[in-house]
Formats: sequence, structure tokens, C-alpha cells
Amino acid sequence: MERLIKSGVGWRIGWNPNALEFKGLVGTDDWAIELTEAELNEFCRLLAQLAETMKQLTAELMDEEKIACEAESNLLWMEVEGYPHEYSLRFILNTGRCAEGKWNASAIPGLLQAAGMLKVF
Repeated sequence: MERLIKSGVGWRIGWNPNALEFKGLVGTDDWAIELTEAELNEFCRLLAQLAETMKQLTAELMDEEKIACEAESNLLWMEVEGYPHEYSLRFILNTGRCAEGKWNASAIPGLLQAAGMLKVF
């Protein structure tokens, strides 16, 4: 399998199965960080979990009501903030390299879709 990088306006995510240590990549147009396979798997899992939580909250919130929701593992911390249909995403890497990143709300639908399909190809 070859290296794969998917990108859209304001986001990119990648997978390189042949890399020795850092097989994953997440970022925007302006920054990127390489992730280990475990970190990338956890990023994709927590992103999907947060997106599902926001979807479930749609019926419980008023249209103008904003919310912040977070998820954490021993590898990383993530937070979505905004409206159930439009929210930004932040993450902090909890492992040795310590990094932080953020995506604007407009980037989330594409990032979410790509993260869900990243290792399926």
C-alpha cells in the first residue's frame, strides 16, 4: 500500500503504512504533525465519537445554543465547540512530542469523512 494524503479546504490527513514510526499525519493548510499509528487511530476514533455526540445533541439544543464537548484518552485530548451542525475541533497530543492543533468549523465535514475512510482504501 502506498502513502495516502487526503486534503480539502482547511484540512489534511494522511497515512503511510511504510513509515517506521510516524505513519499518520493530520493538519491544515498552515500546519501538520505526524502521528504514530496508535495516535492516528485514536484521533479518528475520538473524532467520530465527538461527531456522533454532537449529532445526538441536535434535538436537545435550541438553534442558537452553542456547546463544547470533549473526549480524552491516554494519547490525546480533543474538543469540539460550536453548534451541533457546525463546530470547530481542537486537539492536544498527550504523548512525548506534545502538540496542539485546531480546525475551523468549515473543515470538519471533509476531515470527518476522510478520517472515516482513511485506512479503508
